Amino acid sequence: MKDEVTRAIQDVRPSLQADGGDIELVSVGEDGTVKVRLKGACNGCPMAAITLKQGVERYLKQKVPGVISVESV
Repeated sequence: MKDEVTRAIQDVRPSLQADGGDIELVSVGEDGTVKVRLKGACNGCPMAAITLKQGVERYLKQKVPGVISVESV
């Protein structure tokens, strides 16, 4: 599943980079929890939580069966 998550994150990365941010995959748990680190302009941005849940999490759940949630660390 980690390879699939990595590919999916590469798909969303350009959108984040266009706004001066970035995303790094930290881990993929056996329980389906994906941990990421938001970087650049995304780190500390008031909209980061919305981007994470409504953007990144929704996309990963759609593309990778087994993803339950995405958390920022």
